[in-house]
Amino acid sequence: MTSSHRVLLIGGTSEIGLAIVSALKLAAGTEVILAGRDTQRLESAGKTLTSAAPGLRVSVARYDAAVVASHQAFADEVCAAGVPDLVIAAAGVLIPQPVVASDVPRAATMITTNFTGHVTTLLAFAGPMRARGSGTIVVLSSVAAVRPRKFNSVYGAAKAGLDAFARGLADELHGTGVGVLLVRPGFVTGRMTEGMDPAPLATTPAGVGAAVAAALDPVTLRAKRSGVVWVPAPLAGLATAMRMVPRPIWRKMER
Repeated sequence: MTSSHRVLLIGGTSEIGLAIVSALKLAAGTEVILAGRDTQRLESAGKTLTSAAPGLRVSVARYDAAVVASHQAFADEVCAAGVPDLVIAAAGVLIPQPVVASDVPRAATMITTNFTGHVTTLLAFAGPMRARGSGTIVVLSSVAAVRPRKFNSVYGAAKAGLDAFARGLADELHGTGVGVLLVRPGFVTGRMTEGMDPAPLATTPAGVGAAVAAALDPVTLRAKRSGVVWVPAPLAGLATAMRMVPRPIWRKMER
């Protein structure tokens, strides 16, 4: 069985993004575009994907989340060869709060990469997908978006902005044939969080990948339902409790 689907992974070397692509078990003939800054790492990731699934057609594309002025042209170039059926927004960086508190340019980089760049890129792809009348956009948010804390205020604020944008975009695209799947993982043990103590209900890139794959139709790559995917699922209850903690107490919490 072959497929003419096109899948775009924005943040083509992201552990979580690649775990999602792997978990989808895409049909032979599916085109996967890995977009990012480091061509060598992108090509290495592509070889790993095709080694596990030889039928995939993997290509790489130059993309920088922080260069927002280039995003429309990037989307135009990708869509010229065919509008993607699935866009996975996985670009992101996690810089410790003490670092960004003393280095404003790096704080700006984290905000642009984790929030602004997603907005400009996804808007550029949403138009062609809406015009075609089909497609799915997967947005990787975080439990940090629910209520930013003092030890991750910049990262949490960027994710909160992205989360709000994704929900608004989902409402804007409702009824057009284009769906938005918002994914809120908890602490993900992986390269980005190396050296950090795991928080309660921690997960892994593979865990996130499996949850996203379960939420998408394996044949059409469309979301089985609109809304939010919490990873792991019990995190939804914890997030509700987080919202109810009085601020004076919340302010004293370290994790």
